Amino acid sequence: MSNILQRRIRNFFLFSRLHTVIGTIVSIKSLYLIALSFHEDEQWHIQHLILTLIACLGANIYIVGLNQLTDIGIDRINKPYLPLASGTYSVSLAKWIIIISLLISISIGIYYSGFLLATILISLFLGTIYSLPPFRLKRFYFWAAFCIIVIRGLVVNFGLFLHFNMVLNQSKTIPPVIWMLAGSIFVMSMIIAWFKDIPDMEGDRSYRISTLSIKLGAQAVFLFGNIVLILLYASIIIFAYQFPQYWNSKVLMMAHGIFIIALLVVSSRIKPATKQSMSIYYQFIWLLFFLEYIAFAVSHFGFAQSN
Repeated sequence: MSNILQRRIRNFFLFSRLHTVIGTIVSIKSLYLIALSFHEDEQWHIQHLILTLIACLGANIYIVGLNQLTDIGIDRINKPYLPLASGTYSVSLAKWIIIISLLISISIGIYYSGFLLATILISLFLGTIYSLPPFRLKRFYFWAAFCIIVIRGLVVNFGLFLHFNMVLNQSKTIPPVIWMLAGSIFVMSMIIAWFKDIPDMEGDRSYRISTLSIKLGAQAVFLFGNIVLILLYASIIIFAYQFPQYWNSKVLMMAHGIFIIALLVVSSRIKPATKQSMSIYYQFIWLLFFLEYIAFAVSHFGFAQSN
């Protein structure tokens, strides 16, 4: 692979914010496996998974790309390595990428209609008003967190599960495993919304972006977020133990016990006031986000296959 091609791939990954792309892929595959576990047909119907992935990745790239287009000045302070902030991407190229991503996403949504189209349109709407004036909700820590929580915690989990249920000709009811997964991701999305602003305090303060970290301080947000996350994991362990008829309790309990230990060990080595240290921890929280979906998918898919 030539150096030019490697740079182009790297820049596209930076522009598309790879951790969000991985989060989208993991969440969709996990929701698909859970939906499939309720399906009596042994066929995988992989075409529905692929088209849904393409549609949601298009929406993902549109949302993060639009955010970068409206934040070039801030990113030159907070994230100078991003393609627009560094000058690697021109504004016109970035616009073309997000327009094409938008058209692909909406086209597939229209093809399926129903829950997928609704999921995409709600996500695109919230992602747009998050970044664009006159709304630019990212200026306000409550509404910024609201957009992230609603998309990642509620719209994606309920909308895509119901979409997969529809294409697999299943009941439109939402099982307990999805309610608990959605609740867990809801809380994790809130913490991601809090923690993502800690490394960006310098640029946000310069451009008068009001974040929870600026209001309360990095140390307070870091401590409170970790306490909430530990309480979440402990609650899941208790629920998994109390209701073994809905999932493989041993898998969920063991996984979240490991998550608590990992969280305590890694957080003890982090200095929230240090940008580089907190940036690493933010990526670690995204790793826990990926693993949350995987834990639920494994616990339920294996449980369903054995029953």
